[in-house]
Amino acid sequence: MKAVKNNEIITLYQSLPNSFRSSTGLHYNIKGWSDSEMEDNGLFNVIIDDSYNSKIHNLGEIYWDLKGRVFKKDISEKTWVQSLSELKEREIDNFKHRVINELSKTDWYIIRKADNGSEIPQKINDARKSLRSIANEVESEINALTTKAEVITFDFPNI
Repeated sequence: MKAVKNNEIITLYQSLPNSFRSSTGLHYNIKGWSDSEMEDNGLFNVIIDDSYNSKIHNLGEIYWDLKGRVFKKDISEKTWVQSLSELKEREIDNFKHRVINELSKTDWYIIRKADNGSEIPQKINDARKSLRSIANEVESEINALTTKAEVITFDFPNI
């Protein structure tokens, strides 16, 4: 990520621009420039702490760090109005809805068995049992977490 400061206005570029204006003029075809050429024309790196995680951090406003000769964005911890238990409940409910959606894809086997006694293939029974087991494991794992950040960054399994 790069940025340039013009007349006290900082312009941020997620990737190298095709052109940009700096105090030294309008510049084109800069993708082949060296870092020193970019810096000579006012285009500098933007530094964000490596620990930044958008799920649990906010990014501050961009500013010029004269000492480091870079632009920076500081991070701060997000806060949540929900309690730890409310966040856990929300995440568990969201995952259970995903599981329910997956189970619904084979519900017709269950309905057919109830209607006319048709057998449910073992593969379907095993898959449904596995989904319910995964849901129970995820619920236990989430309930064992002790911080809001852990709940927010919990890595759910693919189902």
